[in-house]
Amino acid sequence: MELSLDIGPLQPEWPDLVVAFVSFSLVFALLAGVLLPRIAKVLREREDAIEGVADRAGETRAEAERLHEEYQRLLAEARHEAARLRQESAEQGAVLLAELRAEGQRQREEMVAAARTQLDADRALAEASLNQEIDALATQLAGKIVGESLDEFARERR
Repeated sequence: MELSLDIGPLQPEWPDLVVAFVSFSLVFALLAGVLLPRIAKVLREREDAIEGVADRAGETRAEAERLHEEYQRLLAEARHEAARLRQESAEQGAVLLAELRAEGQRQREEMVAAARTQLDADRALAEASLNQEIDALATQLAGKIVGESLDEFARERR
């Protein structure tokens, strides 16, 4: 049986076709039996590794989200505590300011009272000094009007 195809100088002979078919079968059997299972094994291992990394990445992401939520909660608590401390400090400052104002008012009143006492004492001394001077001037003026010295009369009167 001859092939009816005429493809020119590339026309294979039957024995060449049989050798090619046997060679192809051996190479195919070698690839299918030995190399393809090894390649499939390597691909499965790689896929498992990729899935493991993806799983670990998901776990890490979940842990990071949990830590972020914890951080946000702690931050909110810290802000609340800071606001409470500010409020407490403002209240203490107001109390301290009121105490200092009261103390300042008390000291001012003491100083005013001491100054009034000193003024009263100074006024009394000034009045006494002025009265003496007035008496001396009046005695001198009366002596000039009368024409004789009234110093002895003033001494007796004192």
